[in-house]
Amino acid sequence: MQRRSLLRLGLLASVTLGMAGAGVALWTPGWRQGGFSASARALWRAVAQAVLADLLPTDAAAREAALDQHHERLQATVAGLPPATRRELSQLLALLDLAPSRLALTGLRHAWATAGLDEVQAALQAMRLSDNSTRQQIYHALRDLTQAAYFAGPATWGALGYPGPAPLTGAAAS
Repeated sequence: MQRRSLLRLGLLASVTLGMAGAGVALWTPGWRQGGFSASARALWRAVAQAVLADLLPTDAAAREAALDQHHERLQATVAGLPPATRRELSQLLALLDLAPSRLALTGLRHAWATAGLDEVQAALQAMRLSDNSTRQQIYHALRDLTQAAYFAGPATWGALGYPGPAPLTGAAAS
């Protein structure tokens, strides 16, 4: 190997290791110590507003309260998942927080906290219609967890036409 080739290889290796180190330094798990990170919370809020758009209250204060309640139910839902599933979800949320992987996986150019409703809805739609099965799976995970947590609250059952569970009577109650 010539000296120049060796120097180029060393420089390339240094740059690659530096970039990998920077990526690891920026990596923030989406779930830690029993709750979502701030960036994961911003992601879920953006997804909830995009997925549940017409189901959320129109009054600003009521909308904020509904989103806060949704977040609490979502966090409780994820807390009940098996540890391995929580780890995988945490890694996915971390990937979706990093700009390069967020752009590659969702097509979303802006951070979740600053992206507009139309942008988030377009990104979700692109993932849903993608030929890439990984992008489709991410879409379904985000949408399904969002909807499951939202409709787990009794206050939201009316939107589905669900009157609630039937009261227990007779022998079944004892």
